[in-house]
Amino acid sequence: MFKKWFKKNHDQLVSPVTGQVVALEDVDDPVFSQKMMGEGIAVDPEAGTIVAPVSGELIQLSDTLHAFGIRSKEGAEVLVHVGLETVSLKGNGFEALVKQGETVSAGQHILKADLDYIGQHAKSKTVIMVVTNSSEKEVEVQKETGATAGETVLLHIPS
Repeated sequence: MFKKWFKKNHDQLVSPVTGQVVALEDVDDPVFSQKMMGEGIAVDPEAGTIVAPVSGELIQLSDTLHAFGIRSKEGAEVLVHVGLETVSLKGNGFEALVKQGETVSAGQHILKADLDYIGQHAKSKTVIMVVTNSSEKEVEVQKETGATAGETVLLHIPS
C-alpha cells in the first residue's frame, strides 16, 4: 500500500530506430544541434521502421509524415524527426502506420521510411528525438553507441 506513495514516476525513452547513436550536438542542423527544439539524441538508422519511443498520445503527425509527436502520461512531449530537410519530400518515402490522436505504446511501429529514397533526396536520414518541453523537465541522455528500436533506452526523464 505504501509503495505507491514512494514510487517515483518517470519516462524512459527508447530508441525510435535501430542504428548508431549520435550526440544531438553533432547533428548537421543548428535547430537541433543547438537544442532550440529541446534536449535529445539522434540515431543514424540501419532500418526504416520508426517506433514510438514512449507510450502516450500521438499528438502530432505531420502531413508530410517526416515527424511525429507523442505526449507521455507523465507529460513529456517527444518529437521524432526523420531526416533533415525531409519536409520537402512531401510524404514521399514515408508510410504512416497510425493516426494522430491514437494512444500508442513504446516500441509500437509508427512509420515506415524508405531510407534509400530519403538518402538520395534529402540532406540526411538521421532520426532525431527531442523532448520539446525539456526546459520544464530534467532530461538525462544515456551513454549508448548502438541502439535497437523499441529496446535501447536513450533518454531518461525523472519526475
